[in-house]
Amino acid sequence: MENKKQPYRQLAPIKSRFQRICVFCGSSPGKNPSYQLAAIQLGNQLVERKIDLVYGGGSIGLMGLVSQAVHDGGRHVLGIIPKTLMPKEITGETVGEVRPVAGMHQRKAEMARQADAFIALPGGYGTLEELLEVITWAQLGIHNKPVGLLNVEGYYNSLLSFIDKAVDEGFIAPSARRIIISAPTALDLMSKLEDYVPEHNEAASKLSWEMEQQLGYTTKPDIAR
Repeated sequence: MENKKQPYRQLAPIKSRFQRICVFCGSSPGKNPSYQLAAIQLGNQLVERKIDLVYGGGSIGLMGLVSQAVHDGGRHVLGIIPKTLMPKEITGETVGEVRPVAGMHQRKAEMARQADAFIALPGGYGTLEELLEVITWAQLGIHNKPVGLLNVEGYYNSLLSFIDKAVDEGFIAPSARRIIISAPTALDLMSKLEDYVPEHNEAASKLSWEMEQQLGYTTKPDIAR
């Protein structure tokens, strides 16, 4: 992929329901240049909609591309990263605010707490684990924030097929399947997330506040907007 940085062209802002979105993605760029382009396009979509970014704090791979695009567009970038991973995932200068935390669980809880919605770009084990946790929290009624998959060139097709199989076999309710919003482009995905209306099981939505605290999750962000 061409490494020359293209100047960001400021477009008329699109009014969004979101103030800050959490993006899960790989610390590797991936072999397909389409993944890298999608990360930049997603960053540009956030800028156009005046949405700030929360992410895993890395400066390399897709993490670095999406955070740089958002920062170049003038939006706030909050990177949350365990102290032990800082030498591995941060090389060179970082952009925006970097918030070190004690471990992986605290990282996920803090990213979730700060965000109004979640998007997964292509990634590996870590991306998948983060994605499935916020989907599970939505199923339990802990949050009702939209969860999106940026399914670049069908990267997540096999995962979606597995989930559909789990629905067919009775392990996932059809309403829980609809938690996941997917689209092949950043523009399409953002449009779907803006229109998302949660469907929660009434009993699950009564999950106690004590359980939310046990999971390290709260719906009230502490960063001034």
